[in-house]
Formats: sequence, structure tokens, C-alpha cells
Amino acid sequence: MRKTWSAARLMLALPVFWTVAARAETLADKIGHSDPARYHDLTAVHDGAGSMQFGELLGAHALSTNLMFVHRGVIPPKSGIGEHFHHQGEEMFVIFDGDAEFTIDGRTAVVPGPAAVPDLLGHAHGLYNPGTRPLQWLNVNVGLAKIYDAFNLHDPRVGVPRDAIPQFVSVRFDRALLKPEPAMDGGRGTMLYRRVLEPSVFTTPWTFVDHMVLPVGSATGPATRPTMSEAYYVISGDGAITVNGETAPLRAGDAVPVDLGQTHMIRQTGAAPLELLVIGVAKDLAAKAAYVAETARARPRR
Repeated sequence: MRKTWSAARLMLALPVFWTVAARAETLADKIGHSDPARYHDLTAVHDGAGSMQFGELLGAHALSTNLMFVHRGVIPPKSGIGEHFHHQGEEMFVIFDGDAEFTIDGRTAVVPGPAAVPDLLGHAHGLYNPGTRPLQWLNVNVGLAKIYDAFNLHDPRVGVPRDAIPQFVSVRFDRALLKPEPAMDGGRGTMLYRRVLEPSVFTTPWTFVDHMVLPVGSATGPATRPTMSEAYYVISGDGAITVNGETAPLRAGDAVPVDLGQTHMIRQTGAAPLELLVIGVAKDLAAKAAYVAETARARPRR
């Protein structure tokens, strides 16, 4: 049975989730699974309208870098997340279907899914579902440190004026925008790839957001990145990931952390391509700056 939690109680409970994540020992234990049956019911999230269902896929202890969390949930019709600030972190709301009203700094626009809107350090954001069907939602938070903060504006953003063109950064996870490239890190076959958000977008050690598809029979090669951690979210398809010699299956709705210096590779399995959203978080700001400089010189994908 689902529990109904207030947003305030949820924030108090987050350290408990982090502790559970810290005790995970096997790769399979560390993978977060989207399971609607285990979501918590939340009301008035950041003083937003209605309610939503929520589950944590990855917590603050999933990576040694400043990834705070990856959350998964459902936002019912006429419900949303009220406008609020984060002064210690950056956040990105993702919707996988339908149309959502995104707000950044008091400006609201409709963005059709699958799409994402990043909220940068010290700016305000909110989200509202104006439609008649639930929205499938994902949230990623990266901090300047392992600290979560929020300042609510007590504004649910219901019935507000909407801009015809979003006056903020927004991206769409559209397969038509992907380009074929050799499978990453000397892997097998050809993949489809696009960097949807560059390092310049973010102020924290958050470095990139990638969208990639591994077609049937393809795989990435083994890679070890000493100063860059990654979190992979499976949008669709089935696959398997190997981290430091340990292999675990992946399915749609899974999130898996890969920490600094861990050798990893991903392969597609099953009948359909494996579609991934990839979050890159550098060890620190100096490591991010070095990554940007290296990218400018060599123009690598990663």
C-alpha cells in the first residue's frame, strides 16, 4: 500500500534512503528500479497543485561525486510542483510523454515530451500538468556539495500566462535528432548519439546530459574515467551493464551509477534497441574545467 507523504516529511526521510543506498554491495543492489507499486503519494510538493507519486532511484550515496538524487514518478492531471529555488544545487525535470507547463524564473511555457528543462543554480523552477492524462516524470539533482536546499515561493503556477516560445533552456529526447557514430570506446557496432546539454549549461560539477541508442547487437567498449562519474537511466529497451567485472541486467525504468575510476561497458540485449539518458558529473569543478579544455582540443564525445 502506498503511503501519503508531505513534501516536508519526504525531505526529512531522504537521509534514510541514502543510508540504504550506502549499504548496497552488489552491482544489482545499486541499480534503482522504477516501481509504481512502491511510489509514495505526495501532496502540495513545493506548495504545488494536487499530488504526485514519487520514488527514489538513486540517492546521494550512489556516487562519490555531487549527484544528489535521481527520482522517478507520475504527475496526475491538474497537479504539479510549485515554483521554488535551489541555492546549492541544480535540477532537471524530465517528462517522457504528454505536454507539461515548465516554469523558470516566473516565465511559463508548454514543452511537449519527451523533453527536459534544466534549472540552474540560484534560479526558480516549477512544473504543472494541465492535461487530462498523467505525466511520466524524472528528476535529477546535482549540488555544489552533498547538500539539498529549497526555498518555496508558494506559487503553484496554475492558470498563469504562457509564452509561445520558452524563454529558458529546454531540450527534447527526439531520436530523429540522433546521429550514427561508432559505438563508444571502441565497442561493437554503431550507435545513435547526441549531447543534449553541454558543460557550459551548468555551474555545478554537473558536466553533460547525453541521449544515446544502442541498436540490436551493439555494445560500448570498456571505459574507465578517473574524474567523471555517470548515471545511466534506461528510457526503453533491455541491456546489460558490466562494472568492474560484475554484470547486471538493465530494463526500462532502471537507473545505474558508475563512479569515478570504475571500468564499465553496456550492451544491448533483447529485440528492441536500448535507449539511454546519461548524466555526467565531474569529480569537482577543476576536473570539469579540465574536461572542457580536453574537449575543446580533441572534440571527443565524452
